[in-house]
Amino acid sequence: MSGAEQSLAADAARDSGDPDRGRAAVASAYQRFEPRAYLRNNYAPPRGDLSRPDGVGPWKLRCLAQTFATGEVSGRTLIDIGSGPTIYQLLSACAHFEDITMTDFLEVNRQELGLWLQEKPGAFNWSMYSQHVCLIEGKGQTWQEKECQLRARVKRVLPIDVHQPQPLGTGGLALLPADALVSAFCLEAVSPDLTSFQRALDHITTLLRPGGHLLLIGALEESWYLAGEARLAVVPVREVEVREALMYSGYGVRDLRTYVMPTHLQTGVDDVKGIFFAWAQKKVGV
Repeated sequence: MSGAEQSLAADAARDSGDPDRGRAAVASAYQRFEPRAYLRNNYAPPRGDLSRPDGVGPWKLRCLAQTFATGEVSGRTLIDIGSGPTIYQLLSACAHFEDITMTDFLEVNRQELGLWLQEKPGAFNWSMYSQHVCLIEGKGQTWQEKECQLRARVKRVLPIDVHQPQPLGTGGLALLPADALVSAFCLEAVSPDLTSFQRALDHITTLLRPGGHLLLIGALEESWYLAGEARLAVVPVREVEVREALMYSGYGVRDLRTYVMPTHLQTGVDDVKGIFFAWAQKKVGV
């Protein structure tokens, strides 16, 4: 089945109202996911151009850096939910947590992360992102020191399935509950409908201690994106739906920001309209 045919199958399953069929179709479509194509589309220029303050990359990095700079999001353990093949989402986090777990459903993404973590030839070059984070944090840290710190604090890369009640399986129970969660472009990208998105959020919330923090980044009003031959369906979410989902899962929303994707960054690799950043705190007793 071609990438387009798999996307159509995922769309049909989503529209059928059968959540199990929808999630199975999403999982099948992701078997064609190409990490390097995804990285080129989103983290190389033009979207990966960090020299423009109005770019999507600087916006995401500022949101994360400013939130961690409050000093409120800290602790010992952090789990990154659905890391994909990217590490930028942890560049500010690594100064505040000594034990970081990265996760992804796909083995190809876990392998891609391993290349960077182990400094192997052919790993994606994140140095521009590391340099930018050091610049906006203003602590005098070099980008090499930043990357060394992150590599030292990522202790493991594990499989995850956010559609399971125990997303990390029984093998991850010793890590729980975490002090904080980070998740970027995961839940909406792997959920066939809003009900599945809400349930996935509920599932990952079980990994977090009461009073712990969730930093969530995602696409607004996106229905598809490309990753090589894979054309992957996305459940379109709006800002109000993100806020409502967080509150339903037992969070207090501390901050919710949105970014409108400018015309020059609408490159034909997806139909995303914008990005959201949410900082939420799990209520005690949830």
